[in-house]
Amino acid sequence: MKSVLVCLCLLFSTAAAAVTTEVINLQPEKGDMTPALRRAIEAAKSKNIRIVLQKGTYKFFPDYAYSAYRVITNHGNGLKKSAFVFDGFDAVEIEGNDAELIFHGQMAPFQFYNSNNIKVRDVSVDWDVPFTFTAEVTAVNPQQGWVELLPLPGQQARVAKGRLLFPDVDDFNYPYPGSSLYFDPVNKRVVHGAWDFSSFPSRVEKLPGGKIRLYEELKQYPQVGFWWTSKGDRDNDRYAPAFQVRNSNNILLDGVKVHHALGMAFLFERSRDISILNSAVVLKDEEHGNRVISSTADASHFANCGGDILIENSRFENMLDDGVNVHGTYVKVDAILDDHSVRAELMHFEQLGFEFAGEGDEVWFIHKPDVSRQQVDKVVGVKPVNEQYVELTFSQPLPESLKVGDLLENKTWNPTFTLRNSQIGDHRARSIVLKTPKKIVIENNRFYSMMSCVFLRGESHYWYESGAVTDVTIRNNRFEHCAYSGGEHAVLTITPRLGKGFDARQLFDSNIQFVDNDVITFDNRVVWADRVNNIKVAGNHIRHVTDASRPPLYPDAPVFEFSNSQNIQLYGNDYVGEAKELIRADDASKASLSTKAPANGSQPAD
Repeated sequence: MKSVLVCLCLLFSTAAAAVTTEVINLQPEKGDMTPALRRAIEAAKSKNIRIVLQKGTYKFFPDYAYSAYRVITNHGNGLKKSAFVFDGFDAVEIEGNDAELIFHGQMAPFQFYNSNNIKVRDVSVDWDVPFTFTAEVTAVNPQQGWVELLPLPGQQARVAKGRLLFPDVDDFNYPYPGSSLYFDPVNKRVVHGAWDFSSFPSRVEKLPGGKIRLYEELKQYPQVGFWWTSKGDRDNDRYAPAFQVRNSNNILLDGVKVHHALGMAFLFERSRDISILNSAVVLKDEEHGNRVISSTADASHFANCGGDILIENSRFENMLDDGVNVHGTYVKVDAILDDHSVRAELMHFEQLGFEFAGEGDEVWFIHKPDVSRQQVDKVVGVKPVNEQYVELTFSQPLPESLKVGDLLENKTWNPTFTLRNSQIGDHRARSIVLKTPKKIVIENNRFYSMMSCVFLRGESHYWYESGAVTDVTIRNNRFEHCAYSGGEHAVLTITPRLGKGFDARQLFDSNIQFVDNDVITFDNRVVWADRVNNIKVAGNHIRHVTDASRPPLYPDAPVFEFSNSQNIQLYGNDYVGEAKELIRADDASKASLSTKAPANGSQPAD
């Protein structure tokens, strides 16, 4: 015990600043830093603290980490072990000084709950052993239904009882390879034309020379030389984000790098005023390393946030889901309890326990088959039933037309969003997914993603992520060879996904400008819009470039396509290419589609 106390004295010095700031100085030492860090934070007497990490490498293990049951949206709820845990702080500042934080096993590196004025600067997060599997494809036999793989160095995997076991860390392994995707080892991006799939081999054999053979019937077999990647089964492959911020305000992440995460890199829930500056979700050794996966889910995710969100001068690459996702949440009316109260149901299994609304929040009522936002009322009572159901009481009598199966959407918790001077690409899924009704600005960025670069999709189905956008400007961006895998996409795709019982032709999103962008594409689709009111596509420079490595995937698709839309302005766009069809529009869209610039340069009418 004395040696531990002496070690702590050597590791930390704690002193009160002029006002109330308590400073914790941390020096890198060999071994597990988790116990010392935990004691220092728990011993803090002030709710205003500053942690100074001296430059160096810090290792964190789960054995003596803080442990608590956590509800984490879009991840798996459960008992989580965490290193940097802050709950109920008035101010938290972490000065990283380019410190490298290396985590081992199942851990949630940073958790900020119910706190204000959070600043994290100049720190990187990585894992000693990644929770993914990557192997070179050395042989393929579709007739016999097998693929031969050579696992790459720097990871842990083994074959036992006919199963592939990884990451083989602290007795944890995924039950089967699960979510899998082929990568190009030269460019370290998803293979052109590849589709992700769930791998469940009937058996796995260990071969000489460290190779393994997976027996599995696949719709798409890889080529020899591709890198096979897997991240495990859907029930276990999202342990926790690298940074989770919940019910907090005024957050700044500046110079933060995430090289790996067991889920999302940055997750914000019901938090307000967030800035991510000069930060990155990228591979650590981009040129020579054997990894092609950074975070195993989204780079950044914002669920029911408020205030202003800004991402600037940042780079997100090689994650296995979207670069940015900003959305609210639809809940379904499960029962009408009385004139003022309903029981609402969270619809997706990874939303269970999510705080849909609090007292004082305003909520929209949405009545099938109409998907538009209608009456608004204030929540005056919240009574959770369990993680799936919650009882909500409103200040006014419920709308007479409200019925079981209708939806509720939180009006209070929606942010403005700005993405500027950033890069997102070489990853699975879409660059940005946006579903906030407040002002959105996307400018001066570079996108090079597997699917759509800008994806506008409110959905009252599966994910139940709300809702319709009403003010979007996408300008002066560069889009390079996007939408090259995972199905048919466009550079800008606008496509509501509504559940049964909703009008599939009703206008949904509105007031969207796609202007003055540079698009270099191997395929045809640039804008694909469904159920939009007021869209302007103007002043864009589009160049169609193909080569042997990037053949067109959908050569018969149009460059611009509109359906069930109105008030469309499409003019002043330069196109160089050989598309068979430039514009495709259904009758509803043709009625108000103009290909001439307005005489006075006006914007589309509201």
